Amino acid sequence: MLTNPGGFNDLTGAIIEAAIVVHKETGPGLLEGVYTECLAYELRDRRFQVERGLKIPLTYHGRELSTHYLLDLRVNGVVIVEVKSVAQLAPVHSAQLVTYLKLTACPVGLLINFNVPLLKQGVRRILLPERLGRSSVSS
Repeated sequence: MLTNPGGFNDLTGAIIEAAIVVHKETGPGLLEGVYTECLAYELRDRRFQVERGLKIPLTYHGRELSTHYLLDLRVNGVVIVEVKSVAQLAPVHSAQLVTYLKLTACPVGLLINFNVPLLKQGVRRILLPERLGRSSVSS
C-alpha cells in the first residue's frame, strides 16, 4: 500500500492547513467561489504557485471540443484542489476529481467541502498513481 507516493504528504498537508485557516475565518455556508478565492489567497501568501480557473480542454475522436473543464485550483502544478460547499460529499464529487487528475496527469487531488462544522470532516485526498492505473481515496 502506498502511503505517500511521490512525497505529496507535506504539500497536501500544507494545503489542508491553509484550508483550515480559511474555514476558521469564514465558517461554513458560503458559496464555493468565495472559498476558492480565499484559499487561493491563503496559498499564495504561503508562497505556493496557484492556478485558478485553469481551462482543461476536452477531445472527442481526436477533435478538440469547444466545451472544457475549469479547475478550481492547481497548486505547484501537481495537486488539483476541488472546492465544494455542499451538505455532504457524494461519490460523483470524487469521480469528478479523478477525471481532472486523469486529464491533467496530476498525481494527487484534494476534495475539500467547506460546508462542515470541522474542516477535517470535509477533506478527501485522492491519489492517482501512474503505475497502478487506479485511484485511491483517503480522508
